[in-house]
Amino acid sequence: MVTLVNLRAYWRFVRVLHQFLPLIVTYARDRRRFLLFGSSRSVDPETQRRRADRLLSSLLTLGPTFIKLGQLLSTRPDVLPPAYIEVLTSLQDDVPPAPWEEAKPVLEAEVGPVDEVFDEFDHEAISGASLGQVYRATYEGDEVAIKVRRPGVEALVEADLRAVKWLLPILLRFIDEARRFSVENVAEEFDTTIRQEMDYSRERRMLVEIRENFADNDRIRIPRAVDELSGNRVLTMEYIGGVKINDVEALDELGIDRSELAESLQRIYLQMIIEDGVFHADPHPGNLSVMDDGEIIFYDFGMSGRVDAFFQEKIVDFYIAVANQDIDGILDAMIEMGTLSPDADREVMGNVMELAIADVRGEDLEQYRVQQVIQQVEDTIYEFPLRLPRNFALIMRVATVVEGVCVTLDPDFDFISVATEYLTEQGYREEGIKQAVESAGDQLEETARSLVTVPPKLDEVLGRVNRDDLTVEVKLADQHDVLDQLAKRITYSILVAVGLLSTAILYSFNEAPEAAAVAGAVTLPVGILLYRSLRRKKGVKARPQFTRQEMRRRRGDE
Repeated sequence: MVTLVNLRAYWRFVRVLHQFLPLIVTYARDRRRFLLFGSSRSVDPETQRRRADRLLSSLLTLGPTFIKLGQLLSTRPDVLPPAYIEVLTSLQDDVPPAPWEEAKPVLEAEVGPVDEVFDEFDHEAISGASLGQVYRATYEGDEVAIKVRRPGVEALVEADLRAVKWLLPILLRFIDEARRFSVENVAEEFDTTIRQEMDYSRERRMLVEIRENFADNDRIRIPRAVDELSGNRVLTMEYIGGVKINDVEALDELGIDRSELAESLQRIYLQMIIEDGVFHADPHPGNLSVMDDGEIIFYDFGMSGRVDAFFQEKIVDFYIAVANQDIDGILDAMIEMGTLSPDADREVMGNVMELAIADVRGEDLEQYRVQQVIQQVEDTIYEFPLRLPRNFALIMRVATVVEGVCVTLDPDFDFISVATEYLTEQGYREEGIKQAVESAGDQLEETARSLVTVPPKLDEVLGRVNRDDLTVEVKLADQHDVLDQLAKRITYSILVAVGLLSTAILYSFNEAPEAAAVAGAVTLPVGILLYRSLRRKKGVKARPQFTRQEMRRRRGDE
């Protein structure tokens, strides 16, 4: 069995390499025109979109596993440029279901003979996805939906994961150092995520937990799981029908207030992330429906996540800072969440945030959308780059998709006002004098703590100096590779000097003209490199990462 899996993995590796190698080489040539040397190439947005379309085509060609990979990449602006994110966001996990004859053994292995267990069973799947498909049936008089893992998908996913693992070292050779962390992080996350999505027992546990969290909330409806008919490869739950949440005309016919519906959806997700710490992470319109009374139905908990208490606190800080237009607060929250390096240029990042907020701000300073703020931040993540922890990437995706659904329901929907009201109601956001007094009190407490702790620490340092036991580590910041250029010039000069001297000695003795010619031939390329190095313009060659003019240029290109 292991041998068969390995053989399949080898074959899949060849197919994956065949699909991705042209894109990898193209990307590498953007950094070095001739792969091993040469200047970098600038790529306009239109070219990026064409490449993104080719990537999308490759993912679809490679099948279910890589469709999931594409969906994951669409949440990672720290890995791909904005043009790729835009294209991959449209990637839907909607593929034709496998024939009933192939799915039946999987179902019966988990629940028993279909004809004996169910009162009625419709053999035509009502939906199909890359990892599973859903059927309707009747069980003990109640309508149920049965989610069945796609036949044979385990072996395919296992082979594809091995192929991705083998491809990763090749890919890392062609990308810059700053991007390697994010790429390795995505590979690890993908392995974990797709295994979780194939485990329907985990999905059932997440469904049950989220359902319990909203037991007293009449704005949300989550199907009840049928435990006795569920397992690792099958999930049975009550069937609840409704109108798709983006079917505006049908909602209007039902007389549903779409503004209230949008606010309810936003508040539900705020509770999941900020209060409960467990959230449904795939809120596209296919997974959200509305009942006649306005309740929102949630489907498909395969993609879901958790948020620990520390991260919840920092997300609250981030939301409050955005609501207050507090640039320093936004940057501090991002640093504490691990999405921004503490060594990042705060002035540059502050300009990014100011421009992002100013760009989406209307005449009324409170009217701007968090989706647009997040989009502007995402556009800069790839260039700086920032690091996105898995849960934060999911949360950013959730915030963007949810706000898109809300704006479809109500074009005037204002996320900030709803989030601000929610945070204030829950006691997270205190305004006016109380907030100022608390801030001043915190600063006074910090000052008092410093007065107590600094003298002992200073005394300890002076003691170590007196004992000659003080080690000082010095890190030299050379962001523009000035020292590296200087070292190259010195090395080239030494090699040229040695080469010229050797050539002259060999030629003067006139006993080894061939050796003199070889020494001269070897010295000549080094001399050319030295000449080119000295011909470069003086000063540091640096391209500003973000300027107002660059923002206008990029928008003009778009």
